[in-house]
Amino acid sequence: MQRNVSGFEHKQAIIGMLHLCPLPGAPRFDGNTRRIVEHALADAGALADGGVDAIMIENFGDVPFSPDRVPSETIAWMTRVGGLIRDKYDLPMGVCVLRNDGRAALAIAHSIGAQFIRVCVLGSPRVTDQGLIQGNAYEILRDRARLGANIKIFADVDIKHSYPLSPSFSLKAEAADLISRSLADALIVTGTATGVSIKESDLSEISGVADVPVFVGSGVTHKNIRQLSNDASGFIIGTAFKESKCADARVSVDKVRTIVGQLRS
Repeated sequence: MQRNVSGFEHKQAIIGMLHLCPLPGAPRFDGNTRRIVEHALADAGALADGGVDAIMIENFGDVPFSPDRVPSETIAWMTRVGGLIRDKYDLPMGVCVLRNDGRAALAIAHSIGAQFIRVCVLGSPRVTDQGLIQGNAYEILRDRARLGANIKIFADVDIKHSYPLSPSFSLKAEAADLISRSLADALIVTGTATGVSIKESDLSEISGVADVPVFVGSGVTHKNIRQLSNDASGFIIGTAFKESKCADARVSVDKVRTIVGQLRS
């Protein structure tokens, strides 16, 4: 069943993932702060002109990622860039702070007037390349209540680049817990890695039991978006919108229009 998230123009929203350049303090930061802003605004323009329903910023260039709280300079720069995008483009916005700083994402979103955040590990712990990451629903939900913020929490189910601890892991059970115990407002299903297609059976299984919107978070292309739309409430697209598969490639407005057009036609 397809369920909408309030604030998006279309029933099945397409969220453009905007990968920020390496930020100050990250190992790959080259000292050029102007480049961070210029590239972010250019990519945001391509996403907006291409017809996405929302833009989500993410510190994708900051590898290796912090397993929990990110440095203050990361929060400052994501707030600055996010605010500039928010002021220039009249689209709903989201924030994802990698690897799992949902509290920072919420603070940034509240500051810039964003509508949602993405949290990779909201509930059950996961084994990742950053080590063991614990869910942080307790802190995030209380931060949101304290701020009085109407910011939606999108939570990943069986998040990419990670593994469950339990040998009896169940996709359906994790989805149910994220909704009922971690209070997620929407769920995201991904493949095993960035840009990798999901298992359609996973999407169908989660969509069949979830009473919140379910987004496809990786591997969406112009070839499969129509098929996936049978069960998905929306899509989060990053790699497929780029000029190439390189992590720092720019967004191609033509590719955005092609994929958006496939869904809307």
